[in-house]
Amino acid sequence: MQSKVVLLEEAKDPTTITRTNQSRAFPLRPLQFFVLFLILVLGLGFSVLCMYKTRYFGARNVMTSVQFSLQQCFEEPSSLERWIRPPSGLLHNMSDKELLWRASFVPQIKNYPFRRVPKIALMFLTRGPLQLSPLWERFLKGNEKFFSIYVHSLPSYKANFPPSSVFYKRQIPSQVSEWGKMSMCDAERRLLANALLDISNERFILLSESCIPLYNFTTVYDYIMRSSYSFIGSFDDPGPCGRGRYNYNMAPEVSIAQWRKGSQWFEVNRRLAVNIVKDTTFYKKFEEFCKPSCYVDEHYFPTMLTIQAANLIANRSITWVDWSRGGPHPATFGKADITEEFLKKILEGPNCIYNNQPSSVCFLFARKFAPSALEPLLEFAPKFFGF
Repeated sequence: MQSKVVLLEEAKDPTTITRTNQSRAFPLRPLQFFVLFLILVLGLGFSVLCMYKTRYFGARNVMTSVQFSLQQCFEEPSSLERWIRPPSGLLHNMSDKELLWRASFVPQIKNYPFRRVPKIALMFLTRGPLQLSPLWERFLKGNEKFFSIYVHSLPSYKANFPPSSVFYKRQIPSQVSEWGKMSMCDAERRLLANALLDISNERFILLSESCIPLYNFTTVYDYIMRSSYSFIGSFDDPGPCGRGRYNYNMAPEVSIAQWRKGSQWFEVNRRLAVNIVKDTTFYKKFEEFCKPSCYVDEHYFPTMLTIQAANLIANRSITWVDWSRGGPHPATFGKADITEEFLKKILEGPNCIYNNQPSSVCFLFARKFAPSALEPLLEFAPKFFGF
């Protein structure tokens, strides 16, 4: 009887109940040791894995992964610098469709919220080497902040300019282009699109490997930047080489009254450059209905820009050529042709209209010059060209 009373009293004691429940629960201290042991094992395994990766794949890969993770955490994806910084290199894997779409982006606010130094994009459409490059190097020297260079050559051609050259790594991804065919206009649009990726490029000049500058860089830069118009030839030729090439299937987008002809070698401002790269309406018509003997590079841009923005076109070229010898191509000049009389003839040509006023300075560039002309051109440049 006494033992029963003791048991009953113990059952009523809360301290006794607590001790009894704790003795039946899962022991806490072994669990803590187990978790600590698991953490140590996982940490040791990760260390071994890192040592293995470092040994067989190099420490650089590990550091690159860490740096990449940090950049993802701390980079400001919407910062202004990311939008205004020009591409670090010209090589990319965009298709023409992707490139033209990307290049068609246009700011809607006219005033730039940063200090912008407008540049001239010199776009060279070539087959291979730029053999007159020493003359261009001298022309451009000391003006690196005011120009950009883009070279479209045959895909198989690999330039070997030294790192000190302004032409070093300035080739863009290219495709084969043929004279008189739409592939030639494709190459020109490709040059414009790549140049538009640099927000600082304001004026765009199409040149060939046979072109030369006729004035020093400062004169050329000021002449172009101060112009209220873009320099592209666009005239109505009633003859067989003008209206005679028109195809009535191009209507209603292009009527015969709107059909224009002009030189392939143009200069356009940023607005007109965007018009060219974003066009899909006129492109389809010219691609289908302007084929040899309709030479599309002489009609596509002059016609389209006349329809869209005739008030922005000077209706003349700033690149001198000589058609006096006849034939489908202008005259080519070699070493024997480069004389003082010849250069005076180019520089002292007829007057023209510049910003609605008469001007004696009409041509800033000239073509076509053979590689053999380089030596005398370099000799006469200080006296006649000012560089």
